[in-house]
Amino acid sequence: MASNAWLYWALASAFFAALTAIFAKLGLQGIDSDFATFIRTLVIIAALAAFLSYTGKWQGVGGFSGRNWAFLILSGLATGASWLAYFKALQMGEASKVAPVDKFSIVLVALMAVVFLKERPAAQEWLGIAMIAGGVLVLALKR
Repeated sequence: MASNAWLYWALASAFFAALTAIFAKLGLQGIDSDFATFIRTLVIIAALAAFLSYTGKWQGVGGFSGRNWAFLILSGLATGASWLAYFKALQMGEASKVAPVDKFSIVLVALMAVVFLKERPAAQEWLGIAMIAGGVLVLALKR
């Protein structure tokens, strides 16, 4: 069971990502998507600070390596860019179309994991990744 713990967290992530799309689409009406992303970020910071305080998971950053800092900063910048683009897309398009296309990131993660992390997905995993790519293509080409 412990070896599948990641799956439960991943499913929780998918569920909350779905709620994110619905709540964001409803909340974006009549406001700038970039400013909405800023408000969302403030809420996330407050919620995470409360969570870290409640669970006692605050830790000192003195032991962080330069590599830790570099990749966490790059991840933060990529997250910010992703959120800005996602909120703009949600503001302009339908959530039922934007969210699945946004999940093309799954395909990109798999490809980048092969190149940068030296991961080797099995044939069955590649089939699933190809199916996701095909689904995104169908959604993107729908008129």
